[in-house]
Amino acid sequence: MRERNLSRRGFLKRTAGATVAVSAATLAGSLPTAAFAETSTGNGRLIPQGKVGIQLYSVRDKVRDLGFRQVFEELSRIGYQEVEFAGYTSPAEPGITVEQLRGLLDDNGLRAAGSHRSLNDFRTNLQRELDHAEILGMPHVGTAQAPSNINTVAAYQAAAAEFNQWGEAASARGVKLYQHNHAGEFAFATDQPDARLYDVFLAETDPDHVFLEMDIYWAYVGQHRYPGFEPADYVAVHPHRYPLFHAKDGKANEANPNGYDIVEFGTGDIPFDEFYRKIGAKSAHHSMWEQDNAPSTQPNPPGSFGAAERSYQAIANLRG
Repeated sequence: MRERNLSRRGFLKRTAGATVAVSAATLAGSLPTAAFAETSTGNGRLIPQGKVGIQLYSVRDKVRDLGFRQVFEELSRIGYQEVEFAGYTSPAEPGITVEQLRGLLDDNGLRAAGSHRSLNDFRTNLQRELDHAEILGMPHVGTAQAPSNINTVAAYQAAAAEFNQWGEAASARGVKLYQHNHAGEFAFATDQPDARLYDVFLAETDPDHVFLEMDIYWAYVGQHRYPGFEPADYVAVHPHRYPLFHAKDGKANEANPNGYDIVEFGTGDIPFDEFYRKIGAKSAHHSMWEQDNAPSTQPNPPGSFGAAERSYQAIANLRG
């Protein structure tokens, strides 16, 4: 195991007198110039074509009503090559197994990039979750729950220790364990107002065994609500820790406490071009399109499939 970026003792010493929030000014001085190079991928794409996926929560209505078979057929037709699961069941296909899901993925030329599971799934049956990942050919498995619902440094340290145990077990099976952020993880600790919770978790988790999926939209909401960091800087400094992104767009709205409304990719104000240029090399990252409100999308054609197709085209058109 490599030495952590920040030991507990060192972390507490640093947070005693100064914030550990990652700021653009601080990181710019510690990064090699290449980390901020405005590089792009082949054919000018900012997101590699083979790394464009979809979080199936975006089309949950279709999974529910049509089942995985028809959903996978449509996503493959649109051009998606990867999926991230939000569950392994569908009322339209009662009794479907993970083995059958793997067959449907293969039939449609799709790969499973990851899956969102609950913290309780990892606490009660971690090996079963890793078995499912193995069957699905899935290199990552994670959770969209916050590490802790208690916003103190101690609680996040305890959560990090738990993730370290799960992550080491996952690594032994060839799987990367990840945590997906919302805005709340970027808040400051209630007991140490200078300590950003996300920084505590990042510092206290083992970089060899615990990884992160940055939801870009929620990171910018976090920046709006808890200023003092640039989302892309986290990735530029720790590129190997971010195998997955959620490419979710938002339209600026001062009336929304979050600062943004969730919209189709390419119709909002999240600076994806700036984000993807700043993070440096992109080939190691998988970008999952997600739109929480896609099932209620109204433009023609309506619904989540329409949003999925338009968003895929917008991602493909994102050029450097």
